[in-house]
Parts: sequence; structure tokens; C-alpha cells
Amino acid sequence: MPRQSLIACLVFVLASLSDTGFAQTPGESASAASKPVITRKDDLPRHSYQLDVDVVDLYLPENRAALLALADEVEADILADLAGYDIQDDKTVQDFYGVLASIAILEERWEDYLALLARQRELETKEANRLTMGLYGEALAKARLGEGDPRAALQKNLEQALQGMDYEVVQDNVKSAKGRTEILTRALVLGNMESSYQPILDKTGGKVSYDIASTLVSAGVTLDYFVDDAPALNAVYSDYIAANDVTKPDIWEQRSYDLDPAAQATPVVVAIWDSGLDTAIAGLAGQLWRNKAEIPANNIDDDANGFVDDVHGIAFDLHSNKETSLLYPIGELADNVDLLQRQTKGLGDIQSNVDSQEASELRKQLAGLEQDKVKGFLESLGAYGNYIHGTHVAGIAAEGNPFVRLLVARITFSHTMIPEQPTIEQALADARALRETVDYFQANGVRAVNMSWGGSLRSIEEALEAHNAGGSPAERKKLAREIFAIGDTALREAITGAEDILFITSAGNSDNDVKFDEFYPSGYDYPNIISVGAVDQAGEETSFTSLGKVDIYGNGFEVESYVPGGNRLKLNGTSMSSPQVLNLAAKLLALDPSLSTAQLRQLIIDGSTGKDLGSRTIRLLNPAASIALLRREQAGNDMQDHD
Repeated sequence: MPRQSLIACLVFVLASLSDTGFAQTPGESASAASKPVITRKDDLPRHSYQLDVDVVDLYLPENRAALLALADEVEADILADLAGYDIQDDKTVQDFYGVLASIAILEERWEDYLALLARQRELETKEANRLTMGLYGEALAKARLGEGDPRAALQKNLEQALQGMDYEVVQDNVKSAKGRTEILTRALVLGNMESSYQPILDKTGGKVSYDIASTLVSAGVTLDYFVDDAPALNAVYSDYIAANDVTKPDIWEQRSYDLDPAAQATPVVVAIWDSGLDTAIAGLAGQLWRNKAEIPANNIDDDANGFVDDVHGIAFDLHSNKETSLLYPIGELADNVDLLQRQTKGLGDIQSNVDSQEASELRKQLAGLEQDKVKGFLESLGAYGNYIHGTHVAGIAAEGNPFVRLLVARITFSHTMIPEQPTIEQALADARALRETVDYFQANGVRAVNMSWGGSLRSIEEALEAHNAGGSPAERKKLAREIFAIGDTALREAITGAEDILFITSAGNSDNDVKFDEFYPSGYDYPNIISVGAVDQAGEETSFTSLGKVDIYGNGFEVESYVPGGNRLKLNGTSMSSPQVLNLAAKLLALDPSLSTAQLRQLIIDGSTGKDLGSRTIRLLNPAASIALLRREQAGNDMQDHD
């Protein structure tokens, strides 16, 4: 099983370099019944391309022909795939059309772009995403089709588009769009492209997959237009936000339920299976699980269970070797944790339109960041993201519950822009660690586990490509499936073999269908697993939350919790919504430790409230309601006992 980086900082920006749309293409009129049906991403054909210039040189004026030639090849393959296959996933089709739209902008085919955008909006199910989709691209296309000053027309077009929108629905997306205008610079884009892809080109002799080629093409839009237009866009977004901004209502306070320390309740063991935990935080000290059979820090396996010094839990390093440190090792960056915390907070504040000192500092740093410094900057933030992730999750899980006992299980994630090469040997080691971890949970009475992490089949294939490993594209695809199956099978067997444990997992932050893309564990559908999506403070679905298999939604917006050292920080993501379900599960179990896994899961689901989104209905976590259900059931059982 590959180790997936949990960086949730600048990479999210660079993953959506162009704000583009989709359209109808030649061949779509063919009967869908005559096409091969694609029900999972891995069954799509593989395409490769030859690039004979360095990544950053691709965007030089003298290499424009090379960029456009690459775009033409990518376009031809997309059109062939759309014409030849019945792809059963709107998000994948949207991604294809998004690249076609980028190509339309590169080639200044503005009418085509507008047609593509209309098609994209037809396929979008999230209202906020549909309303804000392609705002910049639409304003740009209309400006280029009109007369007069293009920059002035761009601003006017964007202003007109925003004025017709329901601000309460779109405000989070608009604030994020404003944040992108303050973060993206030419040096940042080029530095990211160079760090991510040039090492791959060097190893493959310039041969790249569709995923890389399409990203390189789309980056051209950012460099051609967005970077220069960013100040004008920022002015429009800023005025719109200032004129309309109101604080969204917070639905979560009235749904919360804290257990009184004097309540009739029983300590319950739950696990934080994540990047580690700072066990020295005073606010969590009384809520840590303790292995009484282990003597701290004597470097001896006192209870002969196979783990040394496992006083509060266990840890595996990046290569699934056992170690004793329960906190992700940050190495030489330990001297810069205060700076990294300010940078992380600044990034979050920019995304949320919070005008803080940290946001101001980060803007200045990014504005002056040189291209050759981008890799180090991003990897440092990635390492810090891993460092704080597990502690932040644990703090959310423990909130308001003096009876919870947190058992730590550290899994180590990579933070480098180029991942390590996947191998069969490492997959077997990872699978062994997975099984040992779940065995440890069972041996120590864990009733529920939070897993705010995951991976996918495609991520393995991409990592193989990064090292020019696995042979031809077809051979690489086969090897990736073999490696994936080792970890996937181990995790599935471990979860299904632990029926007395409820496994709670974040859905993911990729706005994708986790089943179609074969994401684990969020794509699993077992009686003892819950997949958790993210909504904001008002219960509105976030733009990033993944779809396909989501059982319940929790707050994933600006959730405050501990970071190592004891400070508190607000973070966003399904990683933050998932431990809120664990928090509820631990409280229900503390009040009634006799609950079976099925009963526990049902109380969580039955207490949730439905929210109609038009095309579908989602369920929002409601701890107070779930606990009220349990109380009523207990009262009913007491009456029956008296009878």
C-alpha cells in the first residue's frame, strides 16, 4: 500500500491551475449501447506522448509550437476516448472536457470555450461548484470576443456574473478564488511544474503519460492569462465579498453534546490511525489510552506483544518498520515549526478571506519566492502537514469526552513531490503492517477507529511512471494493479475480520467518485465502515469533498484543534469531518459499552438529518440527536425490565 502525502496546502491550488469547462465533442451522437462501458478508471486506455523540451522551456515563446502540438495530440486522444467509450462517471468526463477547454483557450477558440463551459455546468451536481464554475474563463472569453480594452471588459464581465449569484451559496468558492489570485505567481507555477515533472522527463527520455501531458497543457492557460489577470480578478472578488459578506449560520453548536465528567459512563478505547500524536499535550493527557503492562522508555518489549515501549500505541515508519516514536518525525524542520505553523495558518486564512498577519506574511513570501525555491517550500509545508495531521484529528475526536481513551497507531506518509518507487516487496511489508495494526486494535479493546487517509490504484501507477518503472504503459498498468491488490486485499481482510470495530474514514478531498477511481478505504462498503464527507459550518456541501460512497457528512470547514506543542489551528478537509464521527461513536459507547458495531453505526446514521440537494440527498451528522435516540432506547429497555 503506498504512503500518500497528506499535504493540504499549496498543492490544492496547483492541482486546479485553470478554471475551465467542457463541451460536446464529435462522436458523442453515437449510440451509447454500441460503446464499451467503463465503470472504473483503470479500464480507460493509456496514452503517452513524447516531449523533447524541458518542462519550463515548454512555455517559452520559441517553443509555442511544441506546446500546441502536445495539446493537439492530447485533444485527439480525448476525442477518441469520448467517442469510443461509454464512461460511467461524470467527473471523469468533466476532467476530459476541462482539458479540451484549456486547449480551446490556448488556441483562442473563445466560442468553443463558452460551449464547453455550458456542457460542464450541465454535468455538475454541487450547486456552488456549478454556479462558480468557469467564472474566470467565461469572463475572459467574452472579453476577447468583444471590443475595447480586454482587461476592463474582463472585470466588467466578472462583476456582472457575480451580481446574479446567491452569495450565501457561493461565498466559500468565491473566497477561495480570491485566494488563488493572491497565491499563484509565475515562479510558483513553473517551480511546481519543474519539481513535479522534470525529474520524470529526465528518466523517461521525455515520454510522459496523459495525466502529465494534460496538466502541462492546462498550466499553459495559467501562464498565458491567469497570472497576469490575477490583480484585476482580485479587485472584483474583493469588492464583491466586501459588499455581500455575512457570517454563515453555524449549525454545529446546537448539534453538539459534551459528556459531563460526573455522568454514568464507561471509559472507551478508540484508535487514531494517522500520522501520529503529540502525547505531551496537556489538554489530551487524561484522554490517552495506556498500556499498563509496558514500562515507558526502557527500550524493552515488556509485555512480549511484539512492540517496544508501546505505552500509548504503536508506530510504523515510511517503510513499515516498527519504531517507538508516536509523532511524525519532522527532522531538521523542527527548528522552523513556528514559521511553518504561521505559513499553514496564513494559507488557510487566504483561502477563507481572513485578513490576518499570517496571511499578509505568506503573501509577501510567495510574491518573492524564486522558482528554484518552490520545491523546498512545498515539501516543507508537506512535512509540517504530516506532522500536525494526526494530532489535529485526535483533538477533534476527544473534544467534550472525558471518558475517551485514545490509542495511537502511527502510519507514515511521504511528503516529497516525487514519491518513492512502489515495489512488490514494499507492498507486502505495508500489508503486514496493516494486519498487525488491526490485530493490535483487537487485542487492546478498540471499539472504533478513525482513518483520515487513503490511496488509489492510479497513484501507484503515477509513482511507477515517476521512476520510469514497470515497462510499457500496459505493463506498468498491470504491475500497479498487482501492487495495489496486495495492500487493498490486506486492508479489506483486516477490516472485515474485525467485526467488533467500527472503522470511520474520510471520503477524500478530490471531488471525485471514490468507487470509480478505486480509492481506499473510502470506497469500501462493509457493515463496519462509515465514509464521511465534508460540509461547511452551515451544512453546505464543500467544493472539495469526494462523492460516490459517502454515508454521512460532518463539518470540514475551519475546524479548530490541537497541533503538536499544544497550540490550536483551524484546518479544512474531510480529514477534519471524519473524527467528528469518531467523537460521537466514542460518546455513544461510553454511555452504552454493550452496543454492537451494527447498533453503533445505526445510531449515528439514524440521528443524522437529511439535506435535499435537488439531485440527491445527503445526511448531516447530529450528535445530540443520536445520543437522544440512545437515551430513549435505554429508557425503553429500563421500562421493559421493570415490567
